[in-house]
Formats: sequence, C-alpha cells, structure tokens
Amino acid sequence: MANIASELQTAPSVSSTATSTGPQKFVLPVVSGVAFAHLLNDLIQAVLPSVYPILKSEFSLNFTQIGWISLIYQITASLLQPWIGLYTDKRPKPYLLPFGMVITFVGVGMLSISNSYPMLLFSAALVGVGSATFHPEASRIARLASGGRFGTAQSLFQVGGNTGSAIGPLMVAVIVIPWGQSAIGWFMLVAALAIWVLLKITHWRIHHAPTRVVAAGKHVHLALNRRQVVRALVVIGILMFAKFVYIAAFTNYFTFNLIRPFD
Repeated sequence: MANIASELQTAPSVSSTATSTGPQKFVLPVVSGVAFAHLLNDLIQAVLPSVYPILKSEFSLNFTQIGWISLIYQITASLLQPWIGLYTDKRPKPYLLPFGMVITFVGVGMLSISNSYPMLLFSAALVGVGSATFHPEASRIARLASGGRFGTAQSLFQVGGNTGSAIGPLMVAVIVIPWGQSAIGWFMLVAALAIWVLLKITHWRIHHAPTRVVAAGKHVHLALNRRQVVRALVVIGILMFAKFVYIAAFTNYFTFNLIRPFD
C-alpha cells in the first residue's frame, strides 16, 4: 500500500499537447490505486448484506423489512449512479471521489450504532450514496490513466471491486459475528484508508491527468445512429437487471436458508 501511495506521488504527468499529438503511457500506479480503492469500496458494500442475519436477530426484523433495507440501498447505490455520472460528465468534480467515501464512512458509523429501523434505512441509504458517488469518477480516472488501453484498465478496476466483494463477507465473519453490530464500526478504518488513497488519486486527476485519451492501436469508427445506441443500451440494461435480480436473491435471502441446515 505504501508503494502505491509513493508511486502516485511520482506518477508521470501528461500535458494536454501530448495527449492529443503523442503516444500516451499506461499509468500503472494510478490504475492500481483506483483498483485498490474499488476493492475497499466494494468490501464495505459487501458488509451490509452480510450482516442481515445479525440485524434480523437484533431488531426482530421480518423478510419484508430486510427487503426494504436492500431496496433503499440499491436505489441509492445503483439507480442514483447514472445520474451522478451524467452530471459529472458535463461538470467534472474530481473531489467527489474522497467526498463519496466520506459519506460511506458516516454511513458505516451510523450502521454500527443504529438503534431503530428508520436509522438502519438511513444508514443503508448513506452507504449506497457513497458507492454511487465513487463509481463514475473512479471509472473515469481509470480510463484517463489507461494510455488508451481501456480494456486493461477497466479489467483491473473490476478485479479490485470483485476482490473486495469476496473479502467483505469473510471479514464480517471474523470481525462482526463474534462481537455483534457495534463491531461494524471497525470498517470505518477501511473507509478512512480509501479516503486517503482517493485524495492521492484526486491530486493526480487535477494536476497530471490528460485532457483526452486516444485509444491504443488503430482507430475504429462505428457508424451507429441514435436508435441503435439506445437499443444496445436497453438490451444491456435488461441483462444487468436480470443478473442483479438473482444476485439479490442470493445475497439477501439464500443466506437465511443456509443458516438452518448448516448452523
């Protein structure tokens, strides 16, 4: 981690002239830093569904109430995300990266001390808002640091998030299960680490990032009209919707079914 931070300090700058006329370099420290921040973000996001059994027992919740917590979280984390991306595409806000993680930090802290169902809902909403704020700008920075190798940068970015999603439930089992709801507060340290990393990345974004990125290799021009673009986005949206329906079923409810035979 210290190596990533030191490399971010010395990551190469790219002038606006170079970005439009010369070859660009793949800025590995920046892409690695964004991927690591994605790991930390998605690790925290994985905590919420993992603690549903604890919250159900602590607050005597039924499955409908668990569903509402999940719905509030998904509305803020997923449905809010494209609107933030649309806004920042027109008005870039680099400091939204650490600011979004500050919101997550507050949400995790509130989740650890919640003493009522409405407070649980509000905490879940804050964690979702933090995630929605993080993803658009983080993905943009991965693209800016890609040097035109968009697929490589995006793949590393996704690997970070998927790794965090896998680690999160394991950390809940080690930290939260033995000590209860209040132990969720330990994940504020994860959010604090992410804030620090994102501040470093934001500094690079403001002072050294290229203004435009040219794709590596040959230029490919796809002549797609507006109707074809909309149709493609609709199909992708339907596929993603179907994917997350069954993912939500596993993360929200299947856990409770497994508790009975394997407890």
